[in-house]
Amino acid sequence: MERFCDELRWERERRKVSLERICEETKVSSRHLLALEAGEYGALPGGVFRKGIVRSYLGALGLDEGPWIERFEKSLQESGANGPEVADWTEFAENVRRNRGGSESKSGMRWMGVAGMLTSLGVLGWVVWKFALHGHLLP
Repeated sequence: MERFCDELRWERERRKVSLERICEETKVSSRHLLALEAGEYGALPGGVFRKGIVRSYLGALGLDEGPWIERFEKSLQESGANGPEVADWTEFAENVRRNRGGSESKSGMRWMGVAGMLTSLGVLGWVVWKFALHGHLLP
């Protein structure tokens, strides 16, 4: 039995569709499509993104998603590139927490900017009021 990636590439070549055309139609980078056709699933983004790339590829070729997605998932499991999905989400959550660590200081600076802007508006309002009432700024 042929490997999934080889069958996928063979199907694209049989239909005379270039990788460039699939890239243009799907907006998926050529390096991801090349990795998919080479069976290098570890080079693809994880989770739903990986399956989305396969679905886009299949759609560009006009292939029925159902059986092809099943074969892809089986090939993915056999290759061991699927890895523990929980680890992907744990790493993602940890990166988000790390990047949001300094949000307290940014929030404080934001409030200082708001206070400065309100003070400026107050001074400008007073100047306009003084000029409108008295026609001049100085007594």
